[in-house]
Amino acid sequence: MESRPLRYFVAVAEELNFARAAERLGISPPPLSRAIRQLETELGVTLFERTTHSVALTPAGEVLLTEARIALDALEAAGHRARRAAAPAGGLVLAVKADGDAGLLEPVLERYAADPAAVPVTVRLCAWQESPRLLRRGEADVALVHEPFDRTGLDSETLAVEPRVAALASNDPLAARDRLALEDLGLRPGELHRFLDGRRSRGRDLAQLLTLVALGEVINLLPASVADRYPRPGVVYRPVTDAPPAVVAIAWPQQSRSTATAALVRAAVAVSEGACGQAQDVWGRPQGARRQAEGTRGRADGARGRAEGAREQPEEAPFVRP
Repeated sequence: MESRPLRYFVAVAEELNFARAAERLGISPPPLSRAIRQLETELGVTLFERTTHSVALTPAGEVLLTEARIALDALEAAGHRARRAAAPAGGLVLAVKADGDAGLLEPVLERYAADPAAVPVTVRLCAWQESPRLLRRGEADVALVHEPFDRTGLDSETLAVEPRVAALASNDPLAARDRLALEDLGLRPGELHRFLDGRRSRGRDLAQLLTLVALGEVINLLPASVADRYPRPGVVYRPVTDAPPAVVAIAWPQQSRSTATAALVRAAVAVSEGACGQAQDVWGRPQGARRQAEGTRGRADGARGRAEGAREQPEEAPFVRP
């Protein structure tokens, strides 16, 4: 099976409209329709239910969409990795959202630099939830990510678990309280995952978001570490007692056999372990990263084992104020 019909199929499956998919692909609708029918003939299945007014995926189409995305990402990743391998300057690319590292980035890099397997690290700042795609496409080797994220083709280790706080304008009536609940913010636990995953705010980075908070236009649910690192006039932070914790993990491609990547994972785990057991701060969390030590240690050892085997054989969640 060639990659072109798969790309055509994914475009139609995501648009659920042949005209829009054709425009996205830069071709006319008739050859796109023919290509999809040829793909269906080749596979011996119907991928789309078509009517004069709608296009919908069949169960077979839904399965192919998942697998096609993985296959196309793998092809793209192979090209990226080949080009990077041919480049004169080697090293790792670490993807992280700006201000989304829970204060771990610098200590992890410092710890990693002392490892004999360390290589130069380029930090790539990326948008919210962009880093898993960069890993799958071969544009990054490792990433600091916030849960939940798309784990397809990735391994990960939990590094930091911390409570969330609400960022409010200092003149907001809720700012007079010592602590809040989701109900105070007009949120219900059952819908919180959509709120945390949405990220559809007018502000795209933390500085913009906090500006909107100070103006009283939005409220943010943030990891508690942000309150420590970003005090700001006009903004107050209050614990939200029933909000789910903010979780930061380190992720890397499952197929990675890089000893340098394994060393970076070990460094991140060691930094996380070193922060466990410290006194609790005012937000009720250990100062620094916190994690389930035994589970993480075992998975990091697995990453190291894969690398050694290959050598033997390579948060901020804003919502508009009602």
